[in-house]
Amino acid sequence: MNELKLNNKRTILVGLAFLSICAFWQMYDNIVPLILTNTFHLNETFSGAIMAADNILALFLLPVFGSISDRTNTKIGKRMPFILFGTGCAIILVNILPILDNSFAAEPATFKLVSFVIVLGLLLLAMGTYRSPAVALMPDLTPKPLRSKGNAIINLMGAVGGLLYLMVAAVMYPNAKVQGLEHVNYQPLFVIVASIMFVSIGILFLTIKEPKLAAENKALEEKHPEWDLAKDDGTGTGNEVLPKEVKRSLIFLLASIALWFFGYNGVTTWFTTYVSKVMGQSLGGASTCLMVATAGAIVSYIPIGAIASKIGRKKTILFGVILLAVCFGAGFVLTTLYNTINIVMFIVFALVGLAWAAINVNSLPMVVEMCKGSDVGKFTGYYYTASMAAQVVTPVVAGTLMRHVGYKVLFPYAAFFVAMSFITMLFVKHGDAKVEGKRGLAAFEDMDD
Repeated sequence: MNELKLNNKRTILVGLAFLSICAFWQMYDNIVPLILTNTFHLNETFSGAIMAADNILALFLLPVFGSISDRTNTKIGKRMPFILFGTGCAIILVNILPILDNSFAAEPATFKLVSFVIVLGLLLLAMGTYRSPAVALMPDLTPKPLRSKGNAIINLMGAVGGLLYLMVAAVMYPNAKVQGLEHVNYQPLFVIVASIMFVSIGILFLTIKEPKLAAENKALEEKHPEWDLAKDDGTGTGNEVLPKEVKRSLIFLLASIALWFFGYNGVTTWFTTYVSKVMGQSLGGASTCLMVATAGAIVSYIPIGAIASKIGRKKTILFGVILLAVCFGAGFVLTTLYNTINIVMFIVFALVGLAWAAINVNSLPMVVEMCKGSDVGKFTGYYYTASMAAQVVTPVVAGTLMRHVGYKVLFPYAAFFVAMSFITMLFVKHGDAKVEGKRGLAAFEDMDD
């Protein structure tokens, strides 16, 4: 008998759903604000409100559709119908946006702006229907002890999706090509991103037979009841409930997720403005720092997944939280002492990426570790509710503090919330997994078949 191993090829294929989602959101966040302000001439307040709508909708849509997918049972699986339907609708709707954009630029009319906002709303609804089911597919097909490694690959695939978009955009729309243009036609870019979504989900559907693989994983997990933290509710109906101590861990974990997103997202939202006001630096320097942080996270995902399987998810997260808080403290010192972006700042932001990978790779697996198999979608929704709630609130809170207290408050603000998440994480007693650290796991069957 062989040691339990992650099926890397299968996990990469499952990650195609997240790749398509991240390629879309990278484009959405980059291009839609430009269209709203440059084509439709909306002010920053209205544009900001429209751009915040996706996070607000996500608070409600992600747990709802995650839970609905848990209770769905079709010939193609629980998650696949939502992935196919959501992606199909999104591909159609995303290609309508540049048509309305170009039409308004050629001949402005109020109904075209209204149509654009309506299509945008429908697009956000379509994306909201399948994000939780798409992310829940990995835990469905992956044994609980291997989910940190699985989530590392999923995150890496998401990063590849974002980078794919950035490379396409950089080649198609260099400054030399768009500078001085009264209106930029983004339709070719939207078509390419829609094609990436179509091809990714097409490959996923053709290669991943969800019902068969989910049944195999369920059978494996039934052989190991020690993995299941839910217990029979004692009514004789076979229903399972989370014991009080597990619920307490879940609440503290969700609080931790919200707190570290408060800190991290506060910095990523306001860093370009902060660098401009505090250091007098241009967009280029700030963007390079954020790109270094992203690169630091990307190269860390796989090693962090392996480390977590050795020392445990909680210890890995606590390490990441300490490192992130220290880096934000260092960020405050460096940006207030120097008026230029320097090599030390790049090193600090690379470590920010490492810290964020340590946190991000392990937090979702810890959440879904606490549920029974039939609730993975719902618990994935809980994770996104906690993270999205923080991402809705923290730009406003941080922005208000920066306006009334001073811009230099940004890094202390972020460090404070990240440090608070360390305290709440200490109360999380469940959801961990150490593959090599438990006896008998060497006797598990080989999952690479």
